[in-house]
Amino acid sequence: MKNLLVIAYYFPPSGGPGVQRVLKHIKYLPEFGWNPIVLTVSNGTFPARDESLFAEIPEGTIVERTTIYEPYTIYRKLTGKKPGTAIDVNNIKKEGQKLAWRDRISEFIRATFFIPDARIGWILTANKAAEELVRKYDIQAVYSSSPPYTCSLIGKHVQKKCKLPWVAGFRDPWTKFLTTPKRWFLPGMIDRYLEHSVFKNANAVECAWEGIIKDALGKYPTLESGKFFHVPNGFDSSDFPNEKYTPNEKFTITYTGSMYGRRNPESFFKAIQLLIDRKFIDKDKIKLRFVGRFGNEVHEMFDNAEFKSSIEIIGYVTHHESIAFLLKSEALLLVVDEAKESEEIVPGKVYEYVGVKRPIIAIAPQNSAIAELIKETNSGKIAHQSEVELIANNVLEFYNDWNAGTNNYQPNIKSINNYERRNASKQLAQLLNNFGK
Repeated sequence: MKNLLVIAYYFPPSGGPGVQRVLKHIKYLPEFGWNPIVLTVSNGTFPARDESLFAEIPEGTIVERTTIYEPYTIYRKLTGKKPGTAIDVNNIKKEGQKLAWRDRISEFIRATFFIPDARIGWILTANKAAEELVRKYDIQAVYSSSPPYTCSLIGKHVQKKCKLPWVAGFRDPWTKFLTTPKRWFLPGMIDRYLEHSVFKNANAVECAWEGIIKDALGKYPTLESGKFFHVPNGFDSSDFPNEKYTPNEKFTITYTGSMYGRRNPESFFKAIQLLIDRKFIDKDKIKLRFVGRFGNEVHEMFDNAEFKSSIEIIGYVTHHESIAFLLKSEALLLVVDEAKESEEIVPGKVYEYVGVKRPIIAIAPQNSAIAELIKETNSGKIAHQSEVELIANNVLEFYNDWNAGTNNYQPNIKSINNYERRNASKQLAQLLNNFGK
């Protein structure tokens, strides 16, 4: 068994989709000859917390936690937000939507001084701790998980200082992505320099979706394309409750996750209203369940919907509870951000949607990576944000199926099983075997 240093900011008690990729790698890598030793933070400011995930850390896993100095307490005071307010669900706006003056000031500070991100203060403790872990446990390779991109800088430091092979993992692109700040010339140049240096120096770059690879090679065409590897996210069927779907009294569509800014239910709500107005569906026979964290503008959409009585809003729940809600649904709603990156984005949760084998109503571009996945697995129907009529038709097809008591949904089980989390960890282990000492 070879020891692997895993550098990850998002780790229990952090909740949300970002933690799942690392947590499952840690669970399954030992099957393929690698023993993970984790370096994470002791006092991170997470958008969501899920204490139940502590139980998913394999027994005996060594986890080193160090202090991080984060600016979010100051940020909340500057923007007038209450202590503990989740930052991410309210700081990404729709195209053309103006920020309040306090938000503009804080965004300027974020874009100018926090490079590559607001977690940069972790370097002050993480670099030294990582070196000590390498010496203490005879580490033979390094794996970093980004975002935050600070994790990549720590990985690069360990590679250089300790002369170790390093696989840089990415769940999202780096510069000029929809969640990263718009930087002016000088900080933008520094950020791009850091990004390029990570891609150039890493022995391999592991990417959760192919669009990350296209983005990197599009920015830096001189990079060695052979060092980039697509290792898709997946689902862990051992997480799923041992129960079968039984029809609900109301046709239930469930959305899990976060919604804000350009990821919102506007088109979906228009489609639902269309079906109600045409008397194709009865609003008293439907339940639209939203589970997770939602921005202020999305809560306004909930409040202003004419079918508000059919909407059920549930706050953030544990990972296991989230999956249980999916299993107890007639259909699942998937909404991809309305942005230039939409064709390439593949959120990690889509694999759990696919894995629970309930029909998916996807609002995404027809020629997108998500559309390809849904078609490959025969997991549902796709329509673009602008195709309200098609969204309505897709909803109606599943509604009529439920109303008639029939089951025309036939997912491709063999294809779906390819996306078990164990397979992704096997791919990562193969990369590590190529470069590990």
